[in-house]
Amino acid sequence: MSRTSGQVLVLAVLALGVLPFQQTWGAEAVIKVGEYASLSGGTASFGSASHKGTVLAVEEINAAGGVLGKQIQLITEDTQSKAGEASTAVRKLISQDKVVAILGEIASSRSLEAAPICQEAKIPMISPGSTNPKVTEVGDYIFRICFIDPFQGTVMAKFALDSLKVKNVAVLTDVKQDYSVGLAQFFREYLTAHGGVVAKEQSYSSGDKDFRAQLTSIKSSKPEAVFLPGYYNEVALIVKQAEQLGLKVPFLGGDGWDSSSLVEIGGQSMEGQYFSNHFSPEDNAPQIQSFVKNFQTKYNQTPDAMAALGYDSARFLADAIRRAGSTDPVKLRDALASTKNFGGVTGSITINAQRNATKSADILVIKGGKFKFMQTVAP
Repeated sequence: MSRTSGQVLVLAVLALGVLPFQQTWGAEAVIKVGEYASLSGGTASFGSASHKGTVLAVEEINAAGGVLGKQIQLITEDTQSKAGEASTAVRKLISQDKVVAILGEIASSRSLEAAPICQEAKIPMISPGSTNPKVTEVGDYIFRICFIDPFQGTVMAKFALDSLKVKNVAVLTDVKQDYSVGLAQFFREYLTAHGGVVAKEQSYSSGDKDFRAQLTSIKSSKPEAVFLPGYYNEVALIVKQAEQLGLKVPFLGGDGWDSSSLVEIGGQSMEGQYFSNHFSPEDNAPQIQSFVKNFQTKYNQTPDAMAALGYDSARFLADAIRRAGSTDPVKLRDALASTKNFGGVTGSITINAQRNATKSADILVIKGGKFKFMQTVAP
């Protein structure tokens, strides 16, 4: 099939799915909200946590009377952490389920895959945790409630220079993940612009198991720290192998580290390492402690940042539907875009002109196998 004919077919399928939806929105007995998440596969920890937070929020919203007098019906699709599944899931949610908005995904690569479909169909999409800047650049129906990589990469470079007092830092990037590549870029830019030096650049690919060659090369450059903006599975193995090779310097990362699997896999080697994040359950703010208590009651576990972002994404959408007074896609998009100072458990959310959330970041350190709050960095 040629590219042109394929595009025609895709548009035709979308049109068939969207037109009946546009004619009937507002007439449904419930408000259908779609969610696509990695409930299985390599990053299932992220997707499952986000999903749990989303479900809790929807249950609380419905228990309080719903939105516009209707209950929210959450329809969830599993992306299996695979390329290609996000687009399939979102097409199904739009054309078959006729959802009014879509929540997802955590991984930037999968959000980038699905966002053009939502934009084409004019269905608002809200990513809970995709931090790559390109995600919302897709179009005016694409939003996110997390901070973005330029901020997160800058925060960690600033933390290395100002708090750890290190200037000579190696960078180890997952070249298969837009998230990792973006974070590495912005870390490098801030570091070198403020007197730091990149001691060595190395890369790997998601799914790799042996990182000794890269770590041996990094060790030979004698860095004071290593910036490792990857996902928890590979990060834990990398830090563990670094310790075995005698590379005993601080490792720094981003929110992709936030999983209990990080410590389960990495063990003692993760002690004293640092990463930026969206949320800390140790925050004593009443709203956060209420969320932590309700999450623990429902799931018998402490929520992580992905759970908090999933929770906020559903509440953020419900707030916009209330203010729009409608599920009409244009009115809903405009309400989302005009959000100011929405009180999330991941911080106060204001949407800027690029449809990104302007909010602060937390820096956490791993101690005793736990993620301990260190400091908050404002935009």
